[in-house]
Amino acid sequence: MTIREQTQALERETLSRYATLSENSRGRRRPEPEDPLRPCFQRDRDRILHCKSFRRLKQKTQVFLSPEGDHYRTRLTHTLEVSQIARTIARALRLNEDLTEAVALGHDLGHTPFGHAGERALNRLCPGGFTHYRQSLRVVDFLEKDGEGLNLSWEVRNGIVTHTAGAWARTPEGCVVRRADHIAFLNHDIEDAVSAGVLNPESLPREATAVLGTTKSQRITTMITDLIAHSGNGQISFSPEIEAAYAVLKDFMYATVYVDKEAKREEKKVDKLVAELYERLCEQPDLMPNFYMQIAYNEGVDRAVTDYISGMSDEFATRLFEQWFVPQKWSVL
Repeated sequence: MTIREQTQALERETLSRYATLSENSRGRRRPEPEDPLRPCFQRDRDRILHCKSFRRLKQKTQVFLSPEGDHYRTRLTHTLEVSQIARTIARALRLNEDLTEAVALGHDLGHTPFGHAGERALNRLCPGGFTHYRQSLRVVDFLEKDGEGLNLSWEVRNGIVTHTAGAWARTPEGCVVRRADHIAFLNHDIEDAVSAGVLNPESLPREATAVLGTTKSQRITTMITDLIAHSGNGQISFSPEIEAAYAVLKDFMYATVYVDKEAKREEKKVDKLVAELYERLCEQPDLMPNFYMQIAYNEGVDRAVTDYISGMSDEFATRLFEQWFVPQKWSVL
């Protein structure tokens, strides 16, 4: 037996009957020989971890645009926190941790610069709209490796595209990542908002904190513990009490922090920046690298420009805007 086959045998012996076994994967879009060491989901995890889009997450906004300080979350640290929470849940439920981790690490690869402000800006500009979860699937299917894509397994791709809204994943591991994403972003956004001085922790709704806890650690522990206790038969669910408390806390954040004038005053600038880049690139697509020129030829200029902008980091998009629209210093020799 190869090491991969030994690992697959171990999955059969130790994982829940509801877990997704790597040997039962629906496969890849392009068939490949099996790896002698790694089952397919572990291989997918490695491909995501080493791809360029994953590295760019370190300079993409999570919630607060360009905050002063080293401890605010970026899209990369958020992704790692989702992965940790998801793996904790998957291990407790005896689900496939490799599949869970692969989905978690890949779920935000298609996110725009400047967080959801950038996503909203592109959604207004792009014919047919734009969502980061569909873009994440496009990244792994096509944009990575200069048009080859990462050729991930069906289960990982399904978990990525269903992690935010709409239909739930077809695997319990994909559903775990969706729940973990909710647990992570809400509680970590609260912590960042407190650090930024735009939220007093005492103002959190009592009906939520009485159930979930008054600290980040308490709330995350409560939600993970409850999810594990009330999930079963392949279904990943909170208890009604925790689900209701989570909804109260989420509504509070959307009514206060996520629309805070002080914290979000820069977002109007994001609309302007993204719109100007979009218009300029549509007018002069030859300003894009050759790969995106090929997309423009095959799928249209709007599609190519959307792909190009959505893949930018905050820093790169800002630098490009300054280069094209801000007067530069010059000297006479």
